[in-house]
Amino acid sequence: MDKLKNAASAAKDKLKGDNTKDSTTSSSTAPTTQNVSASSSAARTQQPSQEHFDAAATTLDQMTSMAAKPDGHTKEHLHAAADHAKSQAWFQSIFPQSSLENMENSWHLGNYVIDRQTGQKTFEPMSIYVRLGMHFLYYGTEQEKALHWKRTQDLLKDQSLKMGRQYDDPASVAHIEPFIDSFNLRGSLAEMVQPDPQAYRTFNDFFAREIKESARPVTESGNENVVSSPADCRITVFETVDLATKYWIKGTGFTLPKLLGSEDLAKRFEGGSIVIARLAPQDYHRWHAPVSGTVEGVKEIEGTYYTVNPQAINVPGTLDVFCENRRSVMTLRRRGTGSPVAVVAVGAMLVGSIKYNEGIAPGKEVRRGQCLGAFYYGGSTVIVVLPRGEVVLDRDLVANSAEQRCETLIKVGWRVGAGPQ
Repeated sequence: MDKLKNAASAAKDKLKGDNTKDSTTSSSTAPTTQNVSASSSAARTQQPSQEHFDAAATTLDQMTSMAAKPDGHTKEHLHAAADHAKSQAWFQSIFPQSSLENMENSWHLGNYVIDRQTGQKTFEPMSIYVRLGMHFLYYGTEQEKALHWKRTQDLLKDQSLKMGRQYDDPASVAHIEPFIDSFNLRGSLAEMVQPDPQAYRTFNDFFAREIKESARPVTESGNENVVSSPADCRITVFETVDLATKYWIKGTGFTLPKLLGSEDLAKRFEGGSIVIARLAPQDYHRWHAPVSGTVEGVKEIEGTYYTVNPQAINVPGTLDVFCENRRSVMTLRRRGTGSPVAVVAVGAMLVGSIKYNEGIAPGKEVRRGQCLGAFYYGGSTVIVVLPRGEVVLDRDLVANSAEQRCETLIKVGWRVGAGPQ
């Protein structure tokens, strides 16, 4: 953390550092209420300055460059928690105070998650690099937004591709053990097809590690009516897209045609249900078929690499990142009903690529729980869209999503609903 703080502070001094004032944080603890988005109005009415944008951009570049070093991929650097006292002091030392105070006012530090097995709600801190991504979403006046978004898109794309290259380099194997230790993954290695960390050629190979099917048995495997979680993830589910935009997706411009990249395809899902599965960097990073069926088509949609953290999704007035980010839209024809099911793999900040498993292509039969593809480095999201009447979503997940407005921690293959009605 000290190395990163010193490097970023030096970068800031090259900008307009004389505007930064000494101050103290109002609090270094996590918020005690649920995800807070309404309180970001101050951040949106007084937009950060160009200096703020430049400081954030330079800091992100310093951070991703440091990540290439053998000790640079731990919770002390790229994944340091944004709710930690050190992180707060670090942000204060880097950003222009006038704009930082507006951002701090909304306390975007993380998200609450409900463990489906225990029912316990815990606070999941946001990583520093995700927090930086949040800053980019807020920068720019109404007149500047078009230019800002292009500038931000270019920046995030460049940084994401940079991280992808770094973690495809054989030297990146030095990051595997620190990553395992930082996120306490040692106990999960036995679930992997290759449990030996030293057997992976690159960090990205480890990041997209394959899990044994026996480690993630699908719920009610003989029941074709069941719809499964597509990933180890933090999940939200909504009976209609309208409810999703009412309770969860608050960014400007979310529509099914934009998400799917097709007006005709979107018409097949009017009034249907939506499942949003967010993968954190420490999660097993492959996605699986939520239903059995036949692959009808795969459509690649170019886009940017905004963070998909819930704080970016929940805040009104920001871009809708699901419809802006790079994504791949797979359409399945569901076995038994013949209905379409869309499975959308959404890239995110610092995600290098989205890759399907060999043989996954139009005409291929897939079974519920079968692995479809992998994300390479970073957090990401899988969105499943089903037609009206195709599924009745499980009530606990609906209540967590719409009433508590909270994600639920869930594993791939677990039931999220059943249908058709």
